This record gives sequence, C-alpha cells and structure tokens, in this order.
Amino acid sequence: MQMGSPPNMPAAVLSFEDQPVRQVRKFQWLRVFARNKGAVLGAILLVFWAIVAILGPAIAPHDPLAMISRPRRPPSAEFWLGTDLLGRDLLSRILVGAQISLQLGVISVVMGGVPGVLIGLIAGYVGGRVDTLLSRFIDALLALPSILLALVIIAALGPSIRNVMIAVGIATMPLYARLVRSSVLSIKELPYVEAARVVGNPTWRIMFFHVLVNAYAPVLVLSTLQVGNAILIGSGLSFLGLGAQPPTPEWGLMSAEGREVLNRAWWISTFPGFAILSVVVACNLVGDGLRSALDPRMRMER
Repeated sequence: MQMGSPPNMPAAVLSFEDQPVRQVRKFQWLRVFARNKGAVLGAILLVFWAIVAILGPAIAPHDPLAMISRPRRPPSAEFWLGTDLLGRDLLSRILVGAQISLQLGVISVVMGGVPGVLIGLIAGYVGGRVDTLLSRFIDALLALPSILLALVIIAALGPSIRNVMIAVGIATMPLYARLVRSSVLSIKELPYVEAARVVGNPTWRIMFFHVLVNAYAPVLVLSTLQVGNAILIGSGLSFLGLGAQPPTPEWGLMSAEGREVLNRAWWISTFPGFAILSVVVACNLVGDGLRSALDPRMRMER
C-alpha cells in the first residue's frame, strides 16, 4: 500500500511515491516564471550581459587599454560613450569589463556556495556536537557584515581581483550554510528519508541524493541574488582601490576613476555605474521570479 505525502509538504520535498506527479509538473515552475514580466526582463538582461561577456573582446571597437583620443571626450558618433581620463574608449572598456565583473560574481558565488552548502548539510543532518561546532563558526562569520568581512580578508591578502573573489566568497558562505541547515533539519525527518535509511542506503547517499536534492530551490534563489550582491561588493571594493588595479577595465574601478571629474565628465562614472546597476537589478528580478515560481504557496496564489 502506498503512502500519500504528509499534509503541507513543500513542493520541493517529494516522497518516492510522488515521483510520477513530479514528472508531470516538473515544468510548472517554468510556466509561472514566464508569466512574471519582471523576471523575464531580468533574464533577458542577464543573457545580454552574458553574451557581451563572452564576445566583449571580439566586438569591442577599440583596444580597451589603448589611449586613442584626447582625454574626457564626451559621447559622440565616433566614441559612443566618450573617453575616460586617459583617452581610452569607454564603450570598449565596458564591453571587456563585463567579462571581469560577471566572472567575479559567478566565481564568488561558487566559492561561497559550495563550502556553505556542505557545511549546512553536514550540520543539519549529523546534528549533535558537529552541528553545534559548525553553527558557532557560522555565527562568528555572520557577526560581521559582508562588506566588512570582505575588507578584513582583502587587508590580509592584498588588493587584487582574485583576492576579491575569495573575500566575497567567504563573506557569502554563512548565508548558504544557515539556509541549507534549516532546510535539512526539516527534510531529514520526512518519511521518505527514513525509508531510504531502512532500505540500507549509506549516509552520504541519503545526504546528497535524498536530502540535498530536495533543498535545491532556496539555494538556487539565493545563488541568483548573490551573483548581483557579489558584483556589487566587488565593485565597491574596486571603487575603494582594494579590488582590481589599473589599468584593468573593471566596472567598479572605472566608476572610481571618474569621481573627481563627475561635474565636468559625468559619463566616465555614469555608464559603468549603469552597467553595474543593470546586472544587479536583473539578478534581483530573476531571483524574485524564481522564488515565486519555486515556492508552492506563492505559485498557488498565482
């Protein structure tokens, strides 16, 4: 006799008997996502910037490091976004800089997400003293704001784009650990996990193939939001001179270079700033759309 799902079970948590239903409804979240105009707009923006990041060096009209004109030349037919303080083409630098800034966001999320998910999974599933020890470690990291923790790490490692990725990754790791731990604590008590233990599955298999796979939805949403947050923190560190170093065409550094002449050459800081803003807003729109699509309660309301 098959057992039904317990009442109020989250959609991301399914028993073995629910697998046929899962196959039928696996694309339901995508339809809900597609009906969210803001999420679709955010996805289009992210795809656009991803293409720019891939093709940037090939489609840039000029060498982003070459001084090809007079400094602080305003936008014109020849230089669509103008030139910077050294006479370099701003459009070319933004196109090439997209690769650096997006890599910073994605790599930072991976560096923070992978260990954070593992820590949260182990703490939530094993429990006991292991949970207490790991939770205190995460609480210590959470005691410092992300930007302040990143500043401390950069001060220890030195300013560079690689160290910014490490710093932002470590700063975001506690968020994943806390989120996954809370999800695992509820999922591991469900009947289908107990059934997996009874039939003799090893602990590691239960943790990864029965518990973690059913906690993917909040992790996916958080990762999308954290890409934008990582780009914002990384750009802020570069703005302060602690991230990418000249002449690297990184958006935060480019914004910082024009702050002294903002009233006379507004385009030097404005256009890189708009690039940062568009990516961060797009990540937030996609993250909100995924949260609405993957959360069964919000999906039912739609």
